[in-house]
Amino acid sequence: MALFSWLGTLLGARRAEVPGQPASAPEAENMGEFAPVQIWVGLGNPGASYAMQRHNVGFMAIDAIAETHGFDPPKKAFSGWTQQGRIGTTRILLLKPATFMNDSGRAIRAAMDYFKKDVGDVTVFHDELDLAPFKVKVKLGGGTAGHNGLRSTEAHIGNAFRRVRIGIGHPGHKDKVTKHVLGNYAKAELDPLADTLGAIAAEAEWLAKGNEARFMSDVALRLRQDSE
Repeated sequence: MALFSWLGTLLGARRAEVPGQPASAPEAENMGEFAPVQIWVGLGNPGASYAMQRHNVGFMAIDAIAETHGFDPPKKAFSGWTQQGRIGTTRILLLKPATFMNDSGRAIRAAMDYFKKDVGDVTVFHDELDLAPFKVKVKLGGGTAGHNGLRSTEAHIGNAFRRVRIGIGHPGHKDKVTKHVLGNYAKAELDPLADTLGAIAAEAEWLAKGNEARFMSDVALRLRQDSE
């Protein structure tokens, strides 16, 4: 998909700046009149060396949503990168914590406190070992399954947040998990990855409306059509 052609550029050896993480992004001294109804968070690690890792697919999903729905350029706030915009009629703040995965919850808590939002207003996009690659499922609440970003989030805001789980598959043995999770997507995976991110972004309005079942079914339908 041309829309996400930047995925391919991230595989290059020389990467001055990561898409969606501009070093030149201005500091947001305040958020002006913007009052989000929801806060959508992508989990990942900042910097070029992490950009194409499976563990960063939450960051990628946020970038895809921002690009598809014409969100404002990134600004630095809440120890991360934020973007303001609407999906349909719903005002949404997109957040990518720059705290590294293990401290993601601190950035989320800061954004929630600033906008006086509850845990039920937060959606977290993250990689999921227990789903086949490029499958997408949504659930409310639950455990952390050893995911450090989810563990940090739960520690700071509780566990009753909505999760968009993006499958990366399990390598088959626990000794291989770290290498798999922190490994880069292969070039052969870029097309299905782009299709998955594109489907998530295209159907995001159902998430904004609170219709998780419709979101999941329409994402799955798009992915079946893309594979035919």
